[in-house]
Amino acid sequence: MAAALVMIEFQREWLDESNGKLDFLMKDRAQFKASVEGARKALAAARGKGVKVIHVPCLFKPGYPEVGGGLEAGLFKAIPKSGTWITPMRDFQPGFEPRAGEFVVEGRIGASAFAHSNLDMYCRSNGINELYLAGYAMHVCVESTMRHGHDLGYTCRLLEDASSAFTAEQRKHVIEHVVHHYGTHLNVDAFVDALNGRPVATTAH
Repeated sequence: MAAALVMIEFQREWLDESNGKLDFLMKDRAQFKASVEGARKALAAARGKGVKVIHVPCLFKPGYPEVGGGLEAGLFKAIPKSGTWITPMRDFQPGFEPRAGEFVVEGRIGASAFAHSNLDMYCRSNGINELYLAGYAMHVCVESTMRHGHDLGYTCRLLEDASSAFTAEQRKHVIEHVVHHYGTHLNVDAFVDALNGRPVATTAH
């Protein structure tokens, strides 16, 4: 069995400081900027070691026909209302574009990367049972993916400094009170150590 690095929503909507509509939600700027640099390091390390990289975009068509124009609550209300995740802001942020041979998840509609998508089939078909998760937002789509992945039987590991919540309090809650129910967490340096065959201690709390 094998591991994969799962890059969740490394798109302009989050990462384009001038034009992305969601960038302003990242109130803890130090945490957010550190996560971008951590993600770059994790991505480079995975590519350098030949670890499979999976890209998970959030994609909607104009008018949001996928969700019937929006629901009464939740993300499927907020997304159409805010006009997010359509071209051009749904494009991958420069520096995080998929390379040839890297898998880009399709069909996803929901917070979890597995929701209605082809991610589970891809992982099972390629012998992947361990997922290192990075991306945005830590307390929404990354957390949802970890929960869903756990329930599908995957070993899920949160790369804590390659992901960001909106605030320090949200990040602390996920790491201290959520992760241990569904997997473990580690920092990017430990991830690099793991790729290089050095002993790594992941943390459940």
